[in-house]
Amino acid sequence: MSREVCGFTLIEVMVALVIVAVALGAGIKAAGALMNNAQRLTEISEAQWCADNQLTGLKLAKVFPDVGESSFSCEQLGHTYVGTMTVAPTPNPNFRRIDTRMSNDAGEPLLTLSAILPNQ
Repeated sequence: MSREVCGFTLIEVMVALVIVAVALGAGIKAAGALMNNAQRLTEISEAQWCADNQLTGLKLAKVFPDVGESSFSCEQLGHTYVGTMTVAPTPNPNFRRIDTRMSNDAGEPLLTLSAILPNQ
């Protein structure tokens, strides 16, 4: 009588484990990338709030800003951001262009927000 043996060989089990390990590694890498993207989006959103607050403050003050560059800092949700506001003339002397560049506390640039303000 012949007996058939059912089951997996050691090689088949090892190949299956390698496939599972590669799939889990790729999943962990993808999850890490998603986490980094979420943190980056949060950081950029907070920096944009800071830049927008600075530009809105100028609009509400109804002050025609002088040409030049100034720096400021802003805190949003416990994080500190550093901004540089550059005021430049436009071809029409009744308007000024304002570029607000935001960086995190490590000095890495995050975004630039621009606006045109009229002389009021």
